[in-house]
Amino acid sequence: MTTPTYLSSAGPPELGVRRIDTHENNAWMLRSRREYEQMSEVEEVSVGGSTRWLHLLACVLSVTLLNACATHRVPPLEAMDRKVNLERFMGDWYVIGFIPITLPFFSEEGAHNGVETYRLTGAGVIETTYTFRDGGFDGPEKRFTPQGWVHDHETNAEWRMQFLWPFKAAYLIVYLDQDYQKTIIGVPDRSNLWIMSRDPRMSDAEYQQMLSYAASLGYDVAKVKRVPQRWPTE
Repeated sequence: MTTPTYLSSAGPPELGVRRIDTHENNAWMLRSRREYEQMSEVEEVSVGGSTRWLHLLACVLSVTLLNACATHRVPPLEAMDRKVNLERFMGDWYVIGFIPITLPFFSEEGAHNGVETYRLTGAGVIETTYTFRDGGFDGPEKRFTPQGWVHDHETNAEWRMQFLWPFKAAYLIVYLDQDYQKTIIGVPDRSNLWIMSRDPRMSDAEYQQMLSYAASLGYDVAKVKRVPQRWPTE
């Protein structure tokens, strides 16, 4: 039971001081209720359109807590310990396979021709653009522009990515080949995964190798979905 908050400056009648008159008490309660309703109206106006975002944030936190509970016995995934050349890592990456993000304000489920592009600014911000066709190659184009920051400057392999202020999510480079042509991105609780390549075409053998590596990191690769890629040939 929630303890009532008294909005009237006079406060509730003091039971130990004097006898409460029924009409006086009812009048005080009605006055307090009117003040509470007026305050609620002011609060609702002040938050305006952000009310919807608060509901969405509640959904994000609920999903995060559920994932944490489901994976509490597994050590969190960590980024690789090899140094990443940030300038070399920038540019276009084709999303070949993923365990997609599915949230009310952002979902990549059903993505076709997914491309993630990174650009490093002078201020150290990693400007990110993620585009894909929704539901098919002819589907509407979806475009998201989160921002990233390097979290571990010793390796540059652990970032923080922000889709919605003020929340930042861990973004882990867990695999990167020597030629910077293929990479795997993960998250600590293994709820999401992205297999990416500089080339939209990846052979089945190469894709299986990437899946095997993800499995070695503790991922349930049965959840990984291949992202269809089809581009005009030169």
